[in-house]
Amino acid sequence: MRLDHVSFACEPDGLAATAARISTKLGVEPVKGGVHPRFGTRNMIFPLVNGQYLEVVEVLNHPASDKAPFGQAVRARSEAGGGWMGWCVAVDDLGPFEERLGRAAVPGNRKFPDGQELTWQQIGIKGLIADPQVPYLLRWDEDTGDLHPSKARPSSVRLDCLTIAGSSERVTEWLGTQVEETLDDVVVQWVAPNGTPGIMSVVFETGGQRVEI
Repeated sequence: MRLDHVSFACEPDGLAATAARISTKLGVEPVKGGVHPRFGTRNMIFPLVNGQYLEVVEVLNHPASDKAPFGQAVRARSEAGGGWMGWCVAVDDLGPFEERLGRAAVPGNRKFPDGQELTWQQIGIKGLIADPQVPYLLRWDEDTGDLHPSKARPSSVRLDCLTIAGSSERVTEWLGTQVEETLDDVVVQWVAPNGTPGIMSVVFETGGQRVEI
């Protein structure tokens, strides 16, 4: 179990403009991530070190975005002005979470121009919608290899710190294990445990500087 990526829902002027602003702050160019046909979304990616990445995601005018919880979550966050939507923890086995949540994981996929396909299973978006401090969970399929978004381009940008409105006890309960065990060297600052939950900001190390978004 480890922190895999953080998700930023695009602002009112769309995916390209939102990614461009983040690109300016980080000093690196994003990679076109493509369309998630099952979710009715598309994204752009900023690869990070330590097998992590930042995705900027946009909902599409497509029936899938109305049906899929991930599309619903992106739409709601973007319609609220955009910003940090959530964080994702990668696990080797989703079975315990499927059993505890009483529902099955759903498949996700993204096709590349050369015909290769990135596939995964995920669960917990409904939990994130209800309580945005908790991460959703993902299991990459076994043949992911070099298709993992963190490997889309060499990177020296590091995810340094998350500031989350919420409590570590709540997230530990959700994960079924100490939340600190999922974070490696990423620091989490927990604030406003009784306020509106969710990611408040993320700090990256890039070009010898710390940049907060």
